[in-house]
Amino acid sequence: MRHARKVNHLGRTSTHRKAMLSNMATSLIMHKRITTTIAKARALRTYVEPLITRSKEDTTHSRRTVFSYLQDKKAVSELFREVSPKIMERPGGYTRILKIGFRKGDAAEMAMIELVDFNENMLATKETQKTTTRRSRRGGKKAAGAVASAAGTAAEKTAKTAAAKAVEEVPVIEDATIVEETDVVDEPITEEAVVEEAKAEAAETPDIEETKE
Repeated sequence: MRHARKVNHLGRTSTHRKAMLSNMATSLIMHKRITTTIAKARALRTYVEPLITRSKEDTTHSRRTVFSYLQDKKAVSELFREVSPKIMERPGGYTRILKIGFRKGDAAEMAMIELVDFNENMLATKETQKTTTRRSRRGGKKAAGAVASAAGTAAEKTAKTAAAKAVEEVPVIEDATIVEETDVVDEPITEEAVVEEAKAEAAETPDIEETKE
């Protein structure tokens, strides 16, 4: 029975549990991200976050206190040199636990625990998020006028570009001949017209007998 057990013993003795958490905390500080079961990740969070808070004050006493838990000089140097400057402005919550499914074999629930300020992908997405803007009624006419003027200038630019393209596309004809227009219209020749012309010619020519007399 549980009987108000405050610490998860993780099925280990006290010395074994402390050694395991010390090794896990060292790996987390050195690699910034480790994968373990969710029960161990929660136990590691309560173990490592006080040490990270202690690293904000870089003194000999703080370094000796952290070393008594980690037992690794490289991890202590990494904590005070690399991790501490990034978490200096953060008041707590230095780690993040992400569930990643179940382990094959015993179906234990697995999780990934990482340092929040060292996840470059999430930090990049936060920077690229768009800021929401609030519309105000003040200056509405000015804004509308500015939009209309911008639309007018854009329409003028498109019209000018279209005209320039049309001028470029017109073909240039060399050695062109100019044809003069005349008022004379060729009409079809009919039999009546031929008869009338013959009569007119006969009327104009005098008779031979009359000339002899």
